Amino acid sequence: MNLLYLNHYAGSPALGMEYRPYYLAREWARLGHTVQLLAADYSHVRSTQPAAGDAVVDGIAYRFYATPRYTGNGVGRVRNIAAFLRAVWADSARLVREFRPAVVIASSTYPLDIWVARRIARMAGAKLVYEVHDLWPLSPIELSGMSRWHPFALLCQAAEDAAYRDADVVISMLPKVHAHMAGRGLDLRKLHIVPNGIAPDEWQGTPPPLRADVAQALAAARAAGHTLVGYAGSMGMPNALDTLLDAAALLRDEPMAAVLVGSGHEQARLAQRAVDQGLAKVHFLPPIPKAQVPAFLAAIDIAYIGWQRVPIYRFGIAPNKLMDYMMARCPVLHAVAAGNDPVAEAGVGLTVPPDDPQAVAAGLRALAALPAAERQAMGERGRAFVLAQHTYPVLAQRFLDALR
Repeated sequence: MNLLYLNHYAGSPALGMEYRPYYLAREWARLGHTVQLLAADYSHVRSTQPAAGDAVVDGIAYRFYATPRYTGNGVGRVRNIAAFLRAVWADSARLVREFRPAVVIASSTYPLDIWVARRIARMAGAKLVYEVHDLWPLSPIELSGMSRWHPFALLCQAAEDAAYRDADVVISMLPKVHAHMAGRGLDLRKLHIVPNGIAPDEWQGTPPPLRADVAQALAAARAAGHTLVGYAGSMGMPNALDTLLDAAALLRDEPMAAVLVGSGHEQARLAQRAVDQGLAKVHFLPPIPKAQVPAFLAAIDIAYIGWQRVPIYRFGIAPNKLMDYMMARCPVLHAVAAGNDPVAEAGVGLTVPPDDPQAVAAGLRALAALPAAERQAMGERGRAFVLAQHTYPVLAQRFLDALR
């Protein structure tokens, strides 16, 4: 089949997030399908921005459309979204003529690309797929406080409803969305759950060495006799890193250090807060290439992942970083209240309430106090869980099965 995949933020291991379109496309290509990825040339989640135009990345065809740069989640980001959607709309006839898609997938986190994807699918006589990362507009309403009557929220609501009405197939990464989607008009026979995962080949062999600054921070903490708590990923409000800093303040006099690598809207503020509060054992470092993540995780004792206490997580969670943590055999401290809990399902660590520094501190103490053999057993359970259910060869086939 020819699969046309719209994802505004699509990246690659070399470009940075989002990774899922790359890995799915790679697996589909290995199965003999042809994939064309459509993305913007600027995205706040990428570590490297590509040039506008056509490119081939590891054998996968990308088309990057020119869009304006932006910072934050304000008007600039909306302009960037609008520019991407206008460009793909204008390119629709050429895409149909040159690529002749059998399947068109709308997958840009926000739902507004459904109208462009629907136009292309109708022109091509193709199957229309809507892939759900997060529930918009509920996510900005419940996570960021946007009014449900805000014009952008109303626009996203109209797009979400159109997606459930018009898509032939709906793929959700979130596992507990059935009641919400049915309430917005989806025929649940269209719905299939395909979560996030990992690429097994990236976990084979010896990982490349860590960047010098990260390696030095880890080595210094280890030499001081500290238990190492690690975090690798985005640094935004949803990641609840303030709670980790609050817990670090409570653990100030204990032999525990935290090393956080990544970027995001909150990174600078969080790093400055650590300095201002004298949290000398908390280290913020720039993001590392994806290929170095296994080496980073292999060097820590406990991996941290946290969430805000907000109702949106009742629909479930599907964090990429957690899959990496498990593949690295890391015991995980998970601060969450959600519709699902992969850490508890896999038996790979401890789950504590979110937004609760005392609970996070107690959980870190408890994991640090476990015998090494028990922490190792937790890690092995996590890796087995991912290999059984969350590898991209398995997930790519589940996605294709849903199309049939």
